[in-house]
Amino acid sequence: MTNREIDPPGPVLVTGGNGYVASWVVKELLELDYRVHATVRDPADPTRTRHLEAVAEDSPGSLALYQADLLDPAGFDRAMAGCQVVFHTASPLILRGVGDPMRDLIEPATSGTRNVLETANRCPSVRRVVLTSSVAAIYGDAVDMAGTDEGCFDESHWNETSNERHQPYSYSKTRAERLAWEIAGNQDRWDLVVVNPGLVIGRALSAHANSESVRFMRDFGTGFYRLGAPKLEFGIVDVRDVADGHVRAAVTPEARGRHILVGETLSLLEIAGILRSHYGGGFPFPRLKLPKFITALLAPLRGAEARRGAAQRRLPAQIRQPARHEPSGSEIPSRRGDRCGPLPATAGRRVGAVSVKMPAQSPRGAQARRGVWHPFPSCRPCRCDVPTGLRSF
Repeated sequence: MTNREIDPPGPVLVTGGNGYVASWVVKELLELDYRVHATVRDPADPTRTRHLEAVAEDSPGSLALYQADLLDPAGFDRAMAGCQVVFHTASPLILRGVGDPMRDLIEPATSGTRNVLETANRCPSVRRVVLTSSVAAIYGDAVDMAGTDEGCFDESHWNETSNERHQPYSYSKTRAERLAWEIAGNQDRWDLVVVNPGLVIGRALSAHANSESVRFMRDFGTGFYRLGAPKLEFGIVDVRDVADGHVRAAVTPEARGRHILVGETLSLLEIAGILRSHYGGGFPFPRLKLPKFITALLAPLRGAEARRGAAQRRLPAQIRQPARHEPSGSEIPSRRGDRCGPLPATAGRRVGAVSVKMPAQSPRGAQARRGVWHPFPSCRPCRCDVPTGLRSF
C-alpha cells in the first residue's frame, strides 16, 4: 500500500462490528478519530449495539451502523461507500454443537468473504482490506507439523488436514482465507493484509458477548474441568492486542501478507493456575491433568466437532504433540504494557519477500514495559475489569 496512507477521519468499514474482536477494533478506531462504518445484523437491537454507541459517545471519532447479512451479495454496498479500508472480521465462530458444518460454518465464512471482497471490487474508494483469519488457517493438528522445518509453523504454512468433518471451523477459516487471496490476486486497486491470531482472550466490551472465547473462559469456572484438564496448550493473545494489530495492518503502508498474532503459549492447567492466583479457590478450577485415554473418552462432551475428531483418532495426536508458539525476533511492542504489564511478543513472524517488520510503535505510540505478564486482566494489581466470562459465574 505504498503512498496510500490511511489517515483519520476515514471513513473505514468494520464488518460484524459488534463482535468480540470487532468491537475492540471499532473502539480503537474511534479513539483515533476515524469515522467508522460498522455492519451488524440488527442496528435497532440495543443489546447488540449499545456498547458501541457508548464507546462512540466517549471518543473523538464517529460511528454509523448499517444492517448487513453475510449471505447477501449486495448487503455491504451502502456501508462500504466512500471507505478506504475494510476490516472484514465477520465470520461464524462455532466450535461446539455444530449441526451442519457446511451450513453453519463453511458456507457463511466463504460466501461472506466473497461478498465483502466483491463489494470492494465494485467500490472505487477501497485501497486496503484487512482480513481476520486465524492460526487455524495455518495448522490443523499434529499431522500438519510433520511438514514443517524443526516442528515450527509460520505464515508460509497452510492447514492441510482439516475438512468438513474434521475440525470444520478450522476448515472454514482456511477456505475463507484462501478465497480472499484468490480474489485479491485478480485485481490491483486494493491490497490484502491478513491477521492470524491465536486463541483470543480478555474482557468483552459487550455484557451480552457470547463468543467462543468467553465460553472458553466460562468453562473454567462452571466446573467443566473439575475432573481435570487435558494436556492441551494454546497460543493465546489479548483481544486488545488483536485489535491493535488490525489497526496497524491498515495504517502501515508497507504492511503485506499474513501476520500471526500470539503472545504466549499456556496449557489448560497453567491457565487454571493463573485464574486461581487471581480469583482464589472459590471456583472449581482444575488442578489435575487428565490421562490421554480419559480425554479421548470424554471428547464427546465437547460437541459434534470433538466427536468427529475422536472418531478419526485425531485427538490423541493433538494431545501427544501440542503446538507451542515462540517469538521469532520480529515482534512488535504491545498495548498490554500500557495497562496490565507487558506482552512479550504480540505479532508473530514475517515470511517471504512480500513480508515486512511492523513498526516499533502502535498508532498511539504504546510501548511495552518489563514485568510479569498475565493473559487475563487482573482486577487487583492493575484495577482492570474482570473478564466477561468470569463475571458471569
